[in-house]
Parts: sequence; C-alpha cells; structure tokens
Amino acid sequence: MAEILFTILGECASKANSRRVVRIGASSRMIKSKKALDYTPHFRAQMPVVERPLELPVVATITIWYASRRPDLDESLILDLLQVDEKKYKDKKGVILNDRQVREKHIYWRLDPENPRCEIRLVENADLDSPKQKRARKPRATR
Repeated sequence: MAEILFTILGECASKANSRRVVRIGASSRMIKSKKALDYTPHFRAQMPVVERPLELPVVATITIWYASRRPDLDESLILDLLQVDEKKYKDKKGVILNDRQVREKHIYWRLDPENPRCEIRLVENADLDSPKQKRARKPRATR
C-alpha cells in the first residue's frame, strides 16, 4: 500500500460556502471565492512532486488547522487540488488521479491561530473496491 503524507502551510479556503456570481457576457456563472482562487497556487506550490500519482482507491485523513473559529470544516477544495489536472492547474503536479478515488475520509477541524495549515495523509487501499460481504438475500415470501 502506497502512502503520501505532507503539510500545506496557510489557512485553507472553503469551496462550498463561498461561491460568487460573475457576469460573462449575457449570462451569470458561479465561481470560487477570491480566497479560494488565491489559495489554489499557494497549495499547488507546496504540494509534493510524486513519481506517480496514487491510482487505487484511497483513504484520506485530513486535519485542517484554522486561524480562527469562524470557518466551517470543508475539505472539498483540498480534494480538488490534490488531483492531476494539467489543463486546470497548468502544472504536472498531483498526488491522485481523481477525487473519486477517495472512498474513505477522516476530516478533522483544529484551531491554531499562529500556524494554520492542512496535514494530509493519503493511503492506497485496493480492498475498498472489492465487496467484503455478499449482500444478504431477502427472505422468500411464504404462501
């Protein structure tokens, strides 16, 4: 089982609660907040370079240390940023191929005003793709 462990310094931005509406021509679109957009290159610059990204199902343990009590716990931006996506991020970095590989998540909220950060541990686990138990059969109806 392959494992990747690393820390990203700086306060994580939320993806879910901070969308904003922008006008593009005659239509409106929802985009990430300015904080989330600014956090993206900061995160990608600190992400480790791996020989090959994880390809099997993954267990993710992420501890997000916030600078204040205000932010909600939200790992969705982190999971997006972990992916290999040269078109989106204009780099060849990435530690997983797709965030759908994450089959089990352990997400923790912590407070550290002096040193906000994200501690990330990803472990491949092929067993997460195989059924461990057969489905129980429904009992037959009796006449």
